[in-house]
Amino acid sequence: MSSIIDPVEKKNEDSHLDKTLRPKEWKEYVGQEHLKKNLLILLQASKKRKEPVEHVLLHGPAGLGKTTLAHLIAREMNTNIRITSGPAIERVGDLASILTNLTPGDILFIDEAHRLNKLIEEILYPAMESRTLDIVIGKGPSARTLQLELPPFTLIAATTRIGLLSSPLRSRFGATFRLNFYTEPEIQEIIKRSAKLLNIHAEPEGLSKIAVSSRSTPRIANRLLKRVRDYAEVHGTGVITKDTAEKTLHLLEIDERGLEPGDRKLLETIIKKFRGGPVGIRSLAAASSEEEDTIEEVYEPYLLQLGFLERTSKGRMATPAAYRHLGLPEPKDQQRLM
Repeated sequence: MSSIIDPVEKKNEDSHLDKTLRPKEWKEYVGQEHLKKNLLILLQASKKRKEPVEHVLLHGPAGLGKTTLAHLIAREMNTNIRITSGPAIERVGDLASILTNLTPGDILFIDEAHRLNKLIEEILYPAMESRTLDIVIGKGPSARTLQLELPPFTLIAATTRIGLLSSPLRSRFGATFRLNFYTEPEIQEIIKRSAKLLNIHAEPEGLSKIAVSSRSTPRIANRLLKRVRDYAEVHGTGVITKDTAEKTLHLLEIDERGLEPGDRKLLETIIKKFRGGPVGIRSLAAASSEEEDTIEEVYEPYLLQLGFLERTSKGRMATPAAYRHLGLPEPKDQQRLM
């Protein structure tokens, strides 16, 4: 069974869903109120000056709406948006091709910006600062630099790992915003809108159950909504009720706090194999058979949000709340491995 939070699944199965449910106007974008207020001031000021928006960096856990915000910015500025990602830009020529094909006022959105290689980052510096593109032609003593003028454009970068962006690149963004996890009422409002768009009949109690188990993340909430709808159509009347939601979540092995088997396995590994921690990320990855990046990008943000996990200078530690949630006894002496 594939994981609801598997980032690969997002790229194939639900790409059409994401586009269908993506808010088209600011008033449809639920949550992140403080961010929206500051961002709208930035956009309105740029429109008054008749200038492109300053470069924007969006960061935070996956699935919180960074791509949606980029589209809304483009819509507000009435301009085109070109979309790419860090892994897709492998060579300098790839970036040069993208930048030279921009038209004045265009927005270039780079997702997973933390995966840009350092050579690409260095090409971006003058492009962002002075709107020039420096291309080296040839090699050795005969090599020469060709400088191309670029049209005025805005770079919007999104990342789940802002710490992996180099300091010189981060400093070139005029505005940096962090997206936070959503509240349960916000998630419930989001999936209520999604249910309407997808012509899904749902009772408030059913939507509430989905919201509680959605890891405070709109993308996951929308996917759970689809899975519960499928179950309701096959095993029920087609209406999402509290009962159908509970049965679907049980089938997906998602508990009342939104934890999946991978989350619980990670916590159990820390508790049972490392006496609750602290444990280094490499040791934890080896013991749990998970990639380090998967632990840091997929599992940790929500476990930290719930207070089930702590990150210390010596490693990861399971909290008393994690023991209670898993129904495991806490160590009597509260001793941790050092």
